[in-house]
Amino acid sequence: MSSVGTTTTATPTNQHFHFDRLPSKRKLEDYDSPFSRIRKNSNSNSSCKGKSVIDDHELESSSIGDGDNHILQGESSTVKCDLMESPQLQFFVRLFSGGKTLVLRANLDDTVEMVHQKILKVTGIPVMEQGLIYQGKQLQWERTLKECGIQNDAGLQLVGRMRSTDHPRAWRVINDLVSLICRICRKELPFVDPCVVKIKLDQFMALPVDKGYNPASLLYKYERKKANIKKKATLNIDDEEEEDGDDEDEDSGSINKRDYCRIFMDACAPQGLVMLYLSKEKRNQECAEDCIRSFVDFVKDLEGSGIERAYCATMVLELCELLKKMVTEDDLVYIHCRSTLGSMLGKVIVGSGHEGVHSHGGFERKMYGIAIGDVFPFLKEVGERLVKDLKLSVESDASIGPLHRDVRDFSAFLQPVLCFIGRELSAAANSGKVKGRTNPLANEVDLLFCLFNDLLGGIDKCLKKVELCLSVKKKKDVEVYLIGWSQYLAVLKELHSVSLLYPGSEDQFWTTMRQNRKAVCGLIIKHAKRAEDNSWLLKHKDVLDFESRRHLALLVFPEVREDYDELHEMLIDRSNLLAESFEYISQAKPSSLHAGLFMEFKNEEATGPGVLREWFCLVCQAIFDPQNALFVSCPLDRRRFFPSSASKIHPLHLRYFQFSGRVIALALMHKVQVGIVLDRVFFLQLSGRHISMEDIRDADPFIYSSCKQILEMDADFVDSDGLGLTFSTEVEELGTRKVVELCAGGKGISVNSKNRKAYVDLIVQHHFVSSISEQVSYFAQGFADILAEGKHRESLFEYLELGDLDWMLHGSGSDISIEDWKSHTDYHGYRKTDPQIVWFWEVVGQLNADQKRTLLFFWTSVKYLPIEGFRGLASRVYIYKSLDSQDCLPSSHTCFFRLCIPPYPSKAVMQERLLVITQEHVGCSFGTW
Repeated sequence: MSSVGTTTTATPTNQHFHFDRLPSKRKLEDYDSPFSRIRKNSNSNSSCKGKSVIDDHELESSSIGDGDNHILQGESSTVKCDLMESPQLQFFVRLFSGGKTLVLRANLDDTVEMVHQKILKVTGIPVMEQGLIYQGKQLQWERTLKECGIQNDAGLQLVGRMRSTDHPRAWRVINDLVSLICRICRKELPFVDPCVVKIKLDQFMALPVDKGYNPASLLYKYERKKANIKKKATLNIDDEEEEDGDDEDEDSGSINKRDYCRIFMDACAPQGLVMLYLSKEKRNQECAEDCIRSFVDFVKDLEGSGIERAYCATMVLELCELLKKMVTEDDLVYIHCRSTLGSMLGKVIVGSGHEGVHSHGGFERKMYGIAIGDVFPFLKEVGERLVKDLKLSVESDASIGPLHRDVRDFSAFLQPVLCFIGRELSAAANSGKVKGRTNPLANEVDLLFCLFNDLLGGIDKCLKKVELCLSVKKKKDVEVYLIGWSQYLAVLKELHSVSLLYPGSEDQFWTTMRQNRKAVCGLIIKHAKRAEDNSWLLKHKDVLDFESRRHLALLVFPEVREDYDELHEMLIDRSNLLAESFEYISQAKPSSLHAGLFMEFKNEEATGPGVLREWFCLVCQAIFDPQNALFVSCPLDRRRFFPSSASKIHPLHLRYFQFSGRVIALALMHKVQVGIVLDRVFFLQLSGRHISMEDIRDADPFIYSSCKQILEMDADFVDSDGLGLTFSTEVEELGTRKVVELCAGGKGISVNSKNRKAYVDLIVQHHFVSSISEQVSYFAQGFADILAEGKHRESLFEYLELGDLDWMLHGSGSDISIEDWKSHTDYHGYRKTDPQIVWFWEVVGQLNADQKRTLLFFWTSVKYLPIEGFRGLASRVYIYKSLDSQDCLPSSHTCFFRLCIPPYPSKAVMQERLLVITQEHVGCSFGTW
């Protein structure tokens, strides 16, 4: 904080200045340079009469290194230090205060900017604050000493840099802000509200800044300066006159983001705001906190080119580094700045160094990107914090675990570091260097590996504790721990990213996951969210169980809304169910279906989720009915279907396939089991995978058997043309048979032992891929219409195995367990020991499988239970005591899973009534809301 400290020691030379203004030229004494410190400590009785003499030891104690290209002299002494081996020019630079003169040596071809850099090394004055006057004109940075006409032993005057040519309004506002902060901190303005600082900062943020990236505007200043130099050289235009014109032009337009950031940093505004934040007065702290938060949020939202984003990120980096030195890592303002910096790194290149030069306080920072050395300390800090929190989670049940903000920051800093290290290691490998041991990366790679091992060890202990809790704790007890576990999955995701960098680490990571499989699956079900990228879990699906895979798959669907106003409404006539359902669903915009469906049948009172579940079952039965020629069932498993190549007999068949895709996706979104499953051939095509001969076993056993025989036949027999096959096949289309070539000229290519594998592959591709490609494509499009993002269709099927989708669409294939049914049933008006309840379960126990399923459908509109059984339903089921006459049949409220039974006088009456409602034609169309 040296810059901040120096600012606070500055004393205004003119007391009549307004409190929030600085002179346009800052005196050198305002900076805490080695020179200014020596001057302030010099003996007032010196014979130099106010001009201090610097001895050898004083010069050595300053930050001047050997070989610096300058001489610093007073009136009575001179200290010399050769600049170059063969200097071409020696000249004098007199300081603004008149107290000292620098003797510099340089080449005639050196630029004025290089002279400014030499002065910076001696005095510590930032280059942006320097101006050099020669023969009454301010020297331009781009020009060489020869072009400026500098003669040997010439005298130059060092002044504060004139800002009239470079956004004077911005400089004026920011200087006022810094000056105001300094005077508040020195308590020179005890009655001034520090909120004035925020007003000044708001003025600075309100300046017109380029909002978009315009390559021409970015190079405008540079190109104009080049043109001005050439113009002045040919026409001998006066520099000051030209600068005045530039000033007017500059101030009338907006500031590009690079200049905006430079002005803020060169004016020491970050140091000033931090200094105000460190003030002991609460109102100063609050004002500074408001200013810092507002400014970093403002900077984060500035868009632009990569160069501009790097400048903006560097400003926030400067604030982070200043705060990190002065406050604890728990300080909320520091955390806010750190988080903002992390969020900005995603749009900034992180490299071994910066690219482009920005000088500030004696330090050159390059600006096309952020250096890895600036980012890694923050990654290390947050990573070590996570290690501590994980350890605390294991040791204490009261721990809330890693904080979301720390995990978010760790990810934000980790990803650019991994990208950079990956690039560098790849380049090193290509150049033949040893992986992981290249300079300057060896240190970062080793530190990151140590951090990975510490975090993996910590999360392993945490997962073991989670597994123990899930095993021995009751559900209510587990809920207490869920908050503390909420970030474990996010930590695992970042560790997976790091493991890819080190040989053997990925295996180590997945071994830890398998050893804690139950805990990992529990965390996925509780904490995996829609907005997160969970694709990293796909590589080893064996770590997951069905419930966790299903949860990940369902996350790609939109969340079903509960507000009826947002639902897509349908009023369907049962007698025309398929056609009317097709019109409602196929003509709807995909976005209107994302909230969910609201369903009513014409001339029926019942509405709500129960009716919707019934509609799903009925419409799916109609879609997959072989009589509609859309799908074909597998001969060996009539539950399985794949598209029919004969569907084209229907003129709207492709639109019906799109409709079918939407219906199946909506059923999955609403978690309704519809009693059908997709064949493996169909499943593989939807997931974008290749289909082999083994995959068609269930879809067409005849073709499978034929292809298998061809491959297993004796080679000599096949080569003798004993099969009489060519690369063609006969197909039936609209009642006629025709021959189709499997490849160009296929009719003339005989099948032999060498090409029979290719023949079999082409047969499989023709019958199960190319012949139904359009149907599959339209079904896939309809399915993707319902997903939150259509591009996730293939990833959904990657999350799942075929058996998983079977369970999600068909549900449990086993008979309904009476004991499971009873254990998930509650009673209202009855007790489980009442005769009616005892008779009820005795009668249900005597029903066959179809009657039980029909009764369940009548009761809940659930025809097929989830794979978990009754535990997988949305709620428990209920039996209510009905006030209806004993002559009435039972009634149901399917939305609420209620069965209402009158108090029948005997078991025989109970059995008679239940047998009526378990008839298929009654149980599938009976019930009330």
